Amino acid sequence: MTTNIDIRSNRSQIFVFIMHVFVLTLCLAMVFIGFGHQVIRSEVDSANQELREIRSPDILFVPTPQEVVDKMLELAEVTKDDLIYDLGCGDGRIVVTAAKKYGCRGVGYDIDPERVIESMENVKENNVQKLVRIEQKDIFTLDLRDASVISLYLLSSLNVKLIPQLEKLKPGTLIVSHDFDMQGIVTTDKTIKVPSDDNPTHTVYLWITPLKKNDMGN
Repeated sequence: MTTNIDIRSNRSQIFVFIMHVFVLTLCLAMVFIGFGHQVIRSEVDSANQELREIRSPDILFVPTPQEVVDKMLELAEVTKDDLIYDLGCGDGRIVVTAAKKYGCRGVGYDIDPERVIESMENVKENNVQKLVRIEQKDIFTLDLRDASVISLYLLSSLNVKLIPQLEKLKPGTLIVSHDFDMQGIVTTDKTIKVPSDDNPTHTVYLWITPLKKNDMGN
């Protein structure tokens, strides 16, 4: 009887020990993850504190389905020699995908610090830091002339607001937009429909600079 009690006692002690180790390991993992996130947040906050106070984001973040991202890059005929700017980059998936799939450079811009942090984490997780950088910027203040490809997922009214900047792009620069055109002010060079797992069919618009403005836009 004493032997059985000792065995049960030993098993109980072993179980308690294992649970302590498990809890300690879990806590350390959470601390490590939290520390990594805090380092990125600290970098973003210190670099962008002034800009962050300018204004709120123009739209809520809705991620572009991955199959649409792939079609956008395909329509833009992205190659390793391109430099892609994603205006309102969200979680950074467009520039990350472009870097991983085509080996090109990319810059993601977003005014929302949470999206900037999320994008930076995505870049790090996918090990494309040498090709992609993320910046917290107001996209309507940017000089876009270095880009060879521009990607957009904004409202049509915001695309229209970008026209003065887009008109300064080098001839032959490709602009792709998910679901939103330029309200008929600029003629699209190509439009495709993309079926998606999230049910609705998405539209991708392509413009090639110089932009072809319609009479209504003059």
